Amino acid sequence: MLDTSITAEQVEFFEQNGYLVVPDLLLGSELAEVQREMLALTEYGAAEVRDDPDYAYGTGHVSGDKVLKRVEYVIDKSDAMKALLGHPFVLRSVERLQGADFVPTWDSMVLKLPGEGIIVPWHRDAGVGCVGDTPIFNVDFYLDEADEDTCVWVIPGSNHWSQEQVDEFLAARKDADVTLADFRATGAVPALMMPGDVLFHNILVLHGSPANASSKLRRVVYYEFRSAHVEEALGPHTPDYIPLKQKVLLKCLDHRKTANHILPGEKPFVYSPHPPYDTVRLGSGEELPTYRYAHSDYWRA
Repeated sequence: MLDTSITAEQVEFFEQNGYLVVPDLLLGSELAEVQREMLALTEYGAAEVRDDPDYAYGTGHVSGDKVLKRVEYVIDKSDAMKALLGHPFVLRSVERLQGADFVPTWDSMVLKLPGEGIIVPWHRDAGVGCVGDTPIFNVDFYLDEADEDTCVWVIPGSNHWSQEQVDEFLAARKDADVTLADFRATGAVPALMMPGDVLFHNILVLHGSPANASSKLRRVVYYEFRSAHVEEALGPHTPDYIPLKQKVLLKCLDHRKTANHILPGEKPFVYSPHPPYDTVRLGSGEELPTYRYAHSDYWRA
């Protein structure tokens, strides 16, 4: 599997339905290392409300206290996350769906903490006005089991809905669907996942999840990808964001080659974007000043 990508049948399913489950993509030492480093970030963020913009909190539905729900820029915070961005199966699959000029954009961890994980109302992801001729999507790496208590629920095919259809659905359901029974009643599909499974989801597909009242922890790392030619034309970032994130990708590919937790014999991904996006290079031994390029520093006016 590591030397291939998603199949033509999987591409068709993703394009039609807006989501795709790929089981058992992370295994063994890599899964364990990713889980270990993300547990450290989870425990740090959950221990107290951090005065740090990278740690986001919501109001717990049981206690009313602030509860950790998201950690941003995980690549900058973790060597395992740097190596994960270079995963060859994932990048070959992204290239197949978006083209050779893809760039990584968001990198976040979203959480459902035990007891009062924050509800995620029905939504499409942000930035839908920047969709061009290739899909924008997240690759979601599951670090814990996601059953009906903790999983994301999706409306298959809603990636093809008009804005009018979406607005009508949200007006009727966004604030009404709170419990697990509510989400089931919509006819949505639960994305049931195991540790190491990966979910591709189009930013246009409607999805959400009820509050987590169970004792289960669910952590998901989200890596979003966009095509450079669409990003340059439509944003939301300014064009100078593109080469910065290309360098991040190239450096993360280097990290993967030297990471001790990656199984030997893996065929590395070779990033070969087409012109004019093929000019970015890493110097010999070059170190990046940061892996955290804040979105707010590159928004278009």
